[in-house]
Amino acid sequence: MQKLYTSLGLMSGTSGDGVDASIIQSNGMNQFEVIKNKFYEYDSNIYDKIHNLKEKISNISDLNKLSIELKDLERQITLYHAKIIKDLDLNDKKFIVGFHGQTIYHNSRDKISMQLGDGKLLHQLTNKKIVFNFRKNDILNGGEGAPLTPIFHQLVVSQKKIVLPVCVLNIGGISNYTIINKQIGSTEIYSKDIGPGNCLIDSWIRKNSSRKFDQDGRLAATGNINEIILEQAQELYMNRIEKTKLSFDTNDFDISFSRGLSLEDGAATLTEFTAGIIGEYLSILLKKNNLIKDILICGGGRKNKILINKLIKNLPPKINIKLIDEFEIDGDFIESQAFAFLAIRRCLKLPITFPNTTNCSKPSIGGEIIDN
Repeated sequence: MQKLYTSLGLMSGTSGDGVDASIIQSNGMNQFEVIKNKFYEYDSNIYDKIHNLKEKISNISDLNKLSIELKDLERQITLYHAKIIKDLDLNDKKFIVGFHGQTIYHNSRDKISMQLGDGKLLHQLTNKKIVFNFRKNDILNGGEGAPLTPIFHQLVVSQKKIVLPVCVLNIGGISNYTIINKQIGSTEIYSKDIGPGNCLIDSWIRKNSSRKFDQDGRLAATGNINEIILEQAQELYMNRIEKTKLSFDTNDFDISFSRGLSLEDGAATLTEFTAGIIGEYLSILLKKNNLIKDILICGGGRKNKILINKLIKNLPPKINIKLIDEFEIDGDFIESQAFAFLAIRRCLKLPITFPNTTNCSKPSIGGEIIDN
């Protein structure tokens, strides 16, 4: 019988609204069990600092200029994660902690990916084995540092005995897909970032109201799409994307083309724009993989009913869109569970990324371990 490890995954996504925490047991290969999931919302101070600093960073020079502010925020984020570990009452010293941190800047072209989170400090505060800095080794091996969760998507699909081939679509701040052709044990998985997920809609809502996001797509539902602005934005986006084939950061996209619209019309136009990009990309992808009939959606974007309905209209009619929750999987915690799983794989010296998932040159082990 293979040894089972207990691991806590801590994930703060590109929405920057808080930390998803998941405790799992797994052998790091072909089985896992969820023990607990819980969301911890950032206080307004951390939330505001994350988004204010992200908007000031467009290149490595900005990272250097803002180093003091970034260091201060990193400490606050690390202390917050330490409180989460304390709240979860992890008495077993054998616990592994997969600590993703908060992505503040990601540029796969320049091979830079910065997550705020001090692994050494978190270890000192909690006396737990910490695995962090998951993207570094993939980038050193020529990869783009993202997406990191496909190997876990494969495990979830395999354990739930979901019919293959299948496409898992994650709509977080950025949208990305994983295509799984074979069960666990095979590296025949393919993944890539598509483009914006929630990031444009969330940014519009934050900047034009006191809200953080468009809950259930209610604002978009009451707005009108500005067709002229939409067409111009689509043309600009496609011209830009054709020049590159990289993973994305939320800062790769902006909402300036929606300037002057009302809150509701901006939400409607950006939702249409986002659904169109995801739908067009997936349609092309599915033509090349015509055996795929099902797309399973996870991530916060699956709760935006207007976005999902528009996405369905942009896909071929033969494709079945399903929320991953239909398979008794909580779509809010896939990524935090994934980082718990990836932390175990790091401790077992097993790869977490592959040439077909991040464009790395070889299967790559990911994460640094702090244990003493």
